[in-house]
Amino acid sequence: MISRIDLRGDTLPEGGDLRDLLPRAEFDVEAALEKVRPLCEDVRHRGTAALIDAAETFDGVTLERVRVPAKALFDALEALDPAVRAALEESIRRARLVHRAQRRSSHTTQVVPGGTVTEKWVPVGRVGLYAPGGRSVYPSSVIMNVVPAQEAGVESIALASPAQKEFGGLPHPTILAACALLGIDEVYAAGGASAVAMFAYGTPGPDGCAPANMVTGPGNIWVAAAKRYFTGRIGIDAEAGPTEIAVLADATADPVHVAADLISQAEHDPLAAAVLVTDSAELADAVEKELEPQVAATKHIEDRVVPALSGRQSAIVLVDSVEDGLRVVDAYGAEHLEIQTADAAALAARVRNAGAIFVGPYAPVSLGDYCAGSNHVLPTGGCACHSSGLSVQSFLRGIHIVDYSEEALAEVAHHVVTLAEAEDLPAHGAAIKARFAWKVPGK
Repeated sequence: MISRIDLRGDTLPEGGDLRDLLPRAEFDVEAALEKVRPLCEDVRHRGTAALIDAAETFDGVTLERVRVPAKALFDALEALDPAVRAALEESIRRARLVHRAQRRSSHTTQVVPGGTVTEKWVPVGRVGLYAPGGRSVYPSSVIMNVVPAQEAGVESIALASPAQKEFGGLPHPTILAACALLGIDEVYAAGGASAVAMFAYGTPGPDGCAPANMVTGPGNIWVAAAKRYFTGRIGIDAEAGPTEIAVLADATADPVHVAADLISQAEHDPLAAAVLVTDSAELADAVEKELEPQVAATKHIEDRVVPALSGRQSAIVLVDSVEDGLRVVDAYGAEHLEIQTADAAALAARVRNAGAIFVGPYAPVSLGDYCAGSNHVLPTGGCACHSSGLSVQSFLRGIHIVDYSEEALAEVAHHVVTLAEAEDLPAHGAAIKARFAWKVPGK
């Protein structure tokens, strides 16, 4: 069901050579870009009419309007299963605790007497948040997008999620209920690349959507391609690819836990990646054995779990030592990294590349997906080597405020002029000289 990659016996290669040995899903955003281009431009030119046509083509529903009525949000919350509501409320509470602590405050540095630089943090003005609604419904993604934006102080927040035929063209009611719990009343039944285009260009009309400064949220390859298409026009969080889990484990790990965690990510998508890195051949054998009954007992077997586990993106990677395993997971840069070893906390402190790290047998990825308080919108495809998950910081911009007195400028003016002349930019120097009757101290 799952392949093996044996890296034992040889010295592990460095950098890109090691990454090339590890499994990864094919995710060709560039090829998808050409397919989403006409959809995006259709929204640009025809606005809401293009969104309605896209919903009919891709979601099989005929919409009268794209914006979700306020009553639908209220009704969805009223009809929500009390147990689901309680779970969503607890997820929101924990996420607020973590994200509120990420808030940034302005800081002023006195560089010299009379010369200061202040860094102030300003939230983006308006964001468009995307909650997927294809193979599964993700109210948890509503929480993970909305909470950091709210805690950052974003004043205008809109959310889009695909229209659902089963629910009369509205997004899934649990998505709507989550929006109501969070106080988000601007919601659109729009999915995929068209939703991103709606946020990027805006749509006119009384039920139209104002353009956003930034779009965040997970999605399929078409969402990722649309984000790439609009890079430069709007800010984005990331071009999210298929979800992935890597588990670094030794002989102390419980194969039942490891197998269950691999399957938990495999059920997202047939391209989902499930990777076990271990120095224990016995654990590898036990996990393989344990996968069979657990897969047989789960849902989404043929359309997601089996294709994901048997695909080129998933594998059991055998290494000579846990130290080698640490090098492997750092090279892989997993979206989710579980460490189930005898010294899990110490190893976690040494990991450099991961979207989120889950320490020990009682911190599975499923906890982070819903109720750990951490964010589950995380970098995929190895991007954890250079990017972070969604946070309050994602919605903030640092702006420097430079405040120098005449005396403070005079003290450093000759250095500025010297550097301007060294770069053959004499007008830069002239702008300094003009403030001192063309006479700069020290020149």
